[in-house]
Amino acid sequence: MPKKPEDCQTMIEVRDGVDALDRELVRLLVTRQGYMHAAARIKPNRAAVYDSDRIEDVVAKVLVEAKDKGLSPDIAEPVWRKLIERCIAHEFDVYDETRPEEDAQKSA
Repeated sequence: MPKKPEDCQTMIEVRDGVDALDRELVRLLVTRQGYMHAAARIKPNRAAVYDSDRIEDVVAKVLVEAKDKGLSPDIAEPVWRKLIERCIAHEFDVYDETRPEEDAQKSA
């Protein structure tokens, strides 16, 4: 079990904590990716994959949570915008892979 940041006395302890958090973040991102797969399955058409209103809603909610928990908005906002960007790209890929009939219509 890694030490809390405030209890770290060495860089080894800091790195152990960061490495443990990175493993946990990967686990959480796998779950988030699963929701992108569900969205690709549920959305009625390819145009519904990108939703700018939803993007801004997610970022706004994250910034409220970040402020409440003490995370710098200078970290939170760009990280979530990049995360959302990559999740949307992944969702497009999944949508296209699972709905080949739509690919044919796009090419026509």
